[in-house]
Amino acid sequence: MQYAHIVESATVANLRDLGGIDLPGGARVTPGIAFRSGQLDRFDASGDPLFTALGIRTVIDLRTEAERAARPDRVPGGAHLLVADVLADASGSGATAALASAMADPGTANLLLGNGGAERALVEDYRAFVTSPSARQAYKQLITALAHRGGGPVLFHCTAGKDRTGWGAALVLLLLGADVQTVQAEYLAVNPAVRAEFAPLIDAFVAAGGDPEVAEAVFSVRPAYLAAAIETMTEYWGDVESYARAGLGLKDETLDSLRERLTA
Repeated sequence: MQYAHIVESATVANLRDLGGIDLPGGARVTPGIAFRSGQLDRFDASGDPLFTALGIRTVIDLRTEAERAARPDRVPGGAHLLVADVLADASGSGATAALASAMADPGTANLLLGNGGAERALVEDYRAFVTSPSARQAYKQLITALAHRGGGPVLFHCTAGKDRTGWGAALVLLLLGADVQTVQAEYLAVNPAVRAEFAPLIDAFVAAGGDPEVAEAVFSVRPAYLAAAIETMTEYWGDVESYARAGLGLKDETLDSLRERLTA
């Protein structure tokens, strides 16, 4: 199974190029165009020549206003920053609220998110990624940017680069015709990088009495999360093509351009 190419970066966590992932008919995702990562708050052009060499021209920030304010992106020179807040109008206490609660007060997090509560919260977030108006607008912006002819390389990210970013990558691959097994394999492949990045937070949370299962559910991706998004998409729209057109409002020419740019 071909996964996204890991790009070694000194200052950007969980950086991956979707290029090279297998598509039907012997095709592959075109390299050097679609990148995914964690947040760019630590990006340092002078100390990260490999990232700078990617030539990113558009950065799509999928985070909430609070996340952006706490850790603003440092955008590469010449790149355009596009804010596409997936969770702007999502209801419930999903991943973002779970993470904040877990880090701020492990005891309360154990009560609220123990006994499977953390996984249930993440599942609800993934359903919101598909159905909420803000999420649909955000992913429309993502697909439109990736489809823009001559737009150069695009990087999309959230905080850890695993949930909002993970669904974005899954959606792109599904629209390119990748099968569900390929999509799931790529989705799950980020787990080692995410765990390594957040190991100090996880260790501190557990040391303060936090439930390790809560930390595992919040700081990882699981098949159940992706399945919740795909099942919700199928329930409401039938398939990814109908979701793209009716759910996201994408035009045929945009989808055609996406496939032209990202299929090699």
